[in-house]
Amino acid sequence: MELSPRLRAAAELVLPGARFADIGTDHAYLPVWLILHGVIDRAIAADLRRGPLERARETAKKYAVADRMDFRLCDGLTGLRAGEADAIAVAGMGGETIAQILARAPWTKGEGITLILQPMSSQHDLRQWLAGNGYTIQKERLAREEKTLYTIMLVRGGTMSPLTPAELWAGRQSRDPLRGEYLERLASKLRRALEGQRAAAHR
Repeated sequence: MELSPRLRAAAELVLPGARFADIGTDHAYLPVWLILHGVIDRAIAADLRRGPLERARETAKKYAVADRMDFRLCDGLTGLRAGEADAIAVAGMGGETIAQILARAPWTKGEGITLILQPMSSQHDLRQWLAGNGYTIQKERLAREEKTLYTIMLVRGGTMSPLTPAELWAGRQSRDPLRGEYLERLASKLRRALEGQRAAAHR
């Protein structure tokens, strides 16, 4: 079983032996891979919709790990109790949605809980929300899938040193080999937005 680059980057942030939960699991590739590779013993796979959760069950059955997984139909973390998981992945959804999920589960700020967040959009908004709501981004990684670069954040409860406006926009992946390309893409996007505003102003 092979993971996509973004999910592999998330998997590498899970500590061995963690009590793992995958929120918005879809096909459950991440928890199944972690079990197959001996990183974790069991996992909770949760999704808002029945279709994705059924696909998660099918993946678990295919790789003979269904007896080591708990499948939950729930909105975000509403189906989990504090203490059930100490490593939680929320991947493949917008940054604002991730913030809403965490806002409804303040226990995720507890000591010993690790969050692995992979926003598909609104990274700036998510960083700002985390900084203002008792979370600290301990690490950011980048992963490339074809022409897209993804950001993966390792987050825990705690006070984060203030982020500059540039860090809110671009994160803190200063040593990541993809950092230069990431910054150039952000700059290009900003230039296009400014050009669009100038063009609209002269119409």
